[in-house]
Amino acid sequence: MKIKLILFLSIIATFISCDKKETEITTPTIPDSNYIIFGHFYGECGGETCVEIYKLLQNSILEDNLDRYPTIDGFNTGNYTVLSNEKFLAAQDLMTFFPSELLNETNEYIGMPDASDGGGLYIEYSFNGIRKRWFIDQFKQNVPAIYYPFMDKVNEKISLMQ
Repeated sequence: MKIKLILFLSIIATFISCDKKETEITTPTIPDSNYIIFGHFYGECGGETCVEIYKLLQNSILEDNLDRYPTIDGFNTGNYTVLSNEKFLAAQDLMTFFPSELLNETNEYIGMPDASDGGGLYIEYSFNGIRKRWFIDQFKQNVPAIYYPFMDKVNEKISLMQ
């Protein structure tokens, strides 16, 4: 009787541990259609770092090497190259700082980005079919305070990519 009980418990333990491993393996992944593009732009500037745009995906970060000043004509259509895993690790937590209030903004322009040669941030967000973009003034006094931590984090991540 004890042998049957031990055998029965061993079989149950095997199934329970298999289910647990299967759950860990089948965790859904975020498709590449979910991303955040972030960067800065300065119109009255000279040199390669005047426009820096990056695309953060689930498992990689890419740099737009066209360095085009963002315009109202449409979403960013850069020419991207994959950066090192070290740079991905430095940027991977950016979405945790993304302010959900930004999704409720009715205007793509927040403040007056680069109007007084102070530059701007370009943010493009794509997640589960929602795709939006914003041009954010680098001068904080022109931007709602709720966005300050995110702006700081975006500027930090840009500096880590260079």
